[in-house]
Amino acid sequence: MSSFKVLSVVSEVFPLVKTGGLADVAGALPAALARHGVEVRTLVPGYPAVMAALREPEPAHRFDDLFGGPATLVSGKAGGLELFVIDAPHLYDRPGGPYMGPNGVDWDDNARRFAALGAVASGVGLGLLPGFVPDIVHAHDWQAGLAPAYLHYAGTRRPGTVMTIHNIAFQGQFPAHEFGMLGLPAYAFGLDGVEYYGMVGYLKAGLQLADRITTVSPGYAGEILQPEAGMGLDGLLNARSNVLSGILNGLDEAGWNPAADALIAKPFDVKTLKARSANTVALKQAFGLDPNPGALLFGVVSRLSWQKGLDLLADSLDTLLGLGAQLVLLGAGDADLAGRFALAAHLHPGRIGVQLGYDEGVAHRIQAGSDVLIVPSRFEPCGLTQLSALRYGALPLVARVGGLADTVIDVNEMARAAGVGTGIQFSPVTAPALQLALKRVAGLWQDKPLWQKLQRNAMSTNVSWERAARQYDVLFRALAAERAG
Repeated sequence: MSSFKVLSVVSEVFPLVKTGGLADVAGALPAALARHGVEVRTLVPGYPAVMAALREPEPAHRFDDLFGGPATLVSGKAGGLELFVIDAPHLYDRPGGPYMGPNGVDWDDNARRFAALGAVASGVGLGLLPGFVPDIVHAHDWQAGLAPAYLHYAGTRRPGTVMTIHNIAFQGQFPAHEFGMLGLPAYAFGLDGVEYYGMVGYLKAGLQLADRITTVSPGYAGEILQPEAGMGLDGLLNARSNVLSGILNGLDEAGWNPAADALIAKPFDVKTLKARSANTVALKQAFGLDPNPGALLFGVVSRLSWQKGLDLLADSLDTLLGLGAQLVLLGAGDADLAGRFALAAHLHPGRIGVQLGYDEGVAHRIQAGSDVLIVPSRFEPCGLTQLSALRYGALPLVARVGGLADTVIDVNEMARAAGVGTGIQFSPVTAPALQLALKRVAGLWQDKPLWQKLQRNAMSTNVSWERAARQYDVLFRALAAERAG
């Protein structure tokens, strides 16, 4: 019996190239699905970092002209993944990130670069490589949104298609004049195709034309049906709500394991929780904070952005300091927010420590040493930071939205009575509500036996990929059976 095959189509994948949680999902899900007998190959653009990491590369197919130049589809391995890589130097061999140049500005040919990703995915789906003909083509976010469209308009027998939304705020919209280079039939530029308010919508195309739509938490699946979170696509999603589902992301438990983490000061687990305090001491020292062991230590690992609600925290620093607490923050993004936190650190030495930018080791050390990890996002499709926090015993303080609400059990009175709380939720997502939550946390912190119970609850939470892999496996196989019938 042949194995069940899935082509994962994605613009970034950990550990090869990463700008956000999308890469973590794409990097972790294949191994989890393999345990269910699903063979996943990941199709990714041939950025310099990907080409450099590729092992055992073999040309699988050559294109004389792929959106403006010759290209080779290469089969190989890297980062524990089985890959198909689009080696197209005219599209991907350039400095900067996957979507932007070194100047922080989007590449002006992104429409072409990610049309190529969708077109090659469609080719593989239709049998371009006889050795790997997928049962399912799984497209991630707008960059892969044209894959279901190309397959839909091929007009021939095709695999099932699944479109996963990781963040609906990013939609891949391009001027109408780009439509001509896509190679789609003229009638595809319409309301029931790839057209979106007079433009070409890559995410819209995938949501319109894929057989199934998923997003990364049940809570977010419900939220994006509403105008506030649907970002203009709520009407389409409501019309297709019968094929929409939310499957909660997991966490790479090997990469985030406090018992075997070489990046932290001292390993620990739920049975050796006392050892965790060494990480708190080391973290305070690294950020130049007062060593006061009685001071509640809040941590932040985040993009500095409106979505992430970090302006609410900046507005609440007086409350935090008034509680006698301390704060360490690692983040990059909005310059105004970065300036506000940098100024706060300057004005309150020993109480607030800030490191602008991103550093994987520092991120691990904040998770291992903070008492509380603050995630005040205005919307959060799933969120991985709070999953890491649970695993490391840093109680998550989260806004009651999307995947944050799905993954953190609020320590309300009934949860305390049942002994099941794992963190603190607040709503609405405003500065006053966050300030009340900070005060709630300070009250809980005073009860040390309760706090340790909550930490053990958090660290015992199952945040693995197993549940998600099981749900994807069921969805994929049911769709393939439906199409075969």
